[in-house]
Amino acid sequence: MADKRSDDFVVRLPDVRLSDDKERFIPKVSSRRASAAVPETVATFVSTIEGSGSASVVAYCLSSISMTLVNKYVVSGNSWNLHLFYLAIQSIIGTVTILACKQLGMIKELDSFDAKRAQRWFPISLLLVGMIFTGNKALQFLSVPVYTIFKNLTIIVIAYGEVLWFGGSVSPLSLVSFGLMVFSSVVAAWSDFQHAKALAADGLHQASTAISTLNAGYAWMTINVFCSALYVLSMRKAIKLTNFKNWDVMFYNNLLTIPVLIISSLLFEDWSSPNLHRNFPPASRQSLVIGMVYSGLAAIFISYCTAWCIRATSSTTYAMAGALNKLPMAIAGLVFFSDPVTFGSVTAIFLGFVSGLLYTLAKNNKKSPPSGPSLPTSTPMSASARSEKDAANS
Repeated sequence: MADKRSDDFVVRLPDVRLSDDKERFIPKVSSRRASAAVPETVATFVSTIEGSGSASVVAYCLSSISMTLVNKYVVSGNSWNLHLFYLAIQSIIGTVTILACKQLGMIKELDSFDAKRAQRWFPISLLLVGMIFTGNKALQFLSVPVYTIFKNLTIIVIAYGEVLWFGGSVSPLSLVSFGLMVFSSVVAAWSDFQHAKALAADGLHQASTAISTLNAGYAWMTINVFCSALYVLSMRKAIKLTNFKNWDVMFYNNLLTIPVLIISSLLFEDWSSPNLHRNFPPASRQSLVIGMVYSGLAAIFISYCTAWCIRATSSTTYAMAGALNKLPMAIAGLVFFSDPVTFGSVTAIFLGFVSGLLYTLAKNNKKSPPSGPSLPTSTPMSASARSEKDAANS
């Protein structure tokens, strides 16, 4: 066969120029190389995306915004009362996804299940259930912008919790940001109640219902702020005892809460056919199920994007992205859920946005040696920036 190919080449030589013959052969070789280069091109593209700081920031912002919006869509409306079931679905999907990614080699920093470590971590998982449950209840009654603004108050509680528990300190610039956070929350609440009172023109019953809904929302929001702070502060201590890595924390949080949530849902939630019909009306049943599944996957994706953003940029950029993320999240809530746009609500969003930027600057300045005394004075020690950020974006 090799001789035949050589003979054919010799016969064609007098009729065709060598350059033409080369041109005939070149496309065949290059086509083989092009087909072989396709996987290399894809791998190069993926590698470029993974190293792109802008892509990591955009992915983190989109994942966190979509997670909040989907949660609001699922739990919105006074008829929704299957919060524990919703959390159980999220935990099951999260656990299955983590195990599948580990089997596929996508997650390598995940240790095998350890019963003793699980026993130590179980109380932290219960605190997580309380944090997410109260957060969903608050999100059910409050608008996305107000929910986003009030989540900033968690940062204040965590900061002073670390002063008491870990000897941290609060700088003067942090105090200024805390003041703006509180003021933006007051403005947001005032704007909400003013809008509710304006409904009195449409009827007393409608106005009273709106005010009672807001009262319930702010009550759940207050509980959520303290539950979130307690979870973050307790988790910081527990991580030192268990030596958990990021994926270990996610895996044990999802796995250990599954039996608790399922049993609690069966005991305390209404599983009658009429109630299931109210929670999953035929018109929106499919979209609700898709939203619940997505929320479980989004939690995993947010964790990946967090690590990706820090790896591709820096912790400073990640913190700044979280602060800047508040503004588009609030705007998205106004757009997708037709929340009232008033002077008070816009002012509160702007103040919350500025307070987040100031706090990020203050937190980054703490990495350098302090040039003066901080308030309140205590043993100089850097606060846990990652813990505070996770609580603020949860």
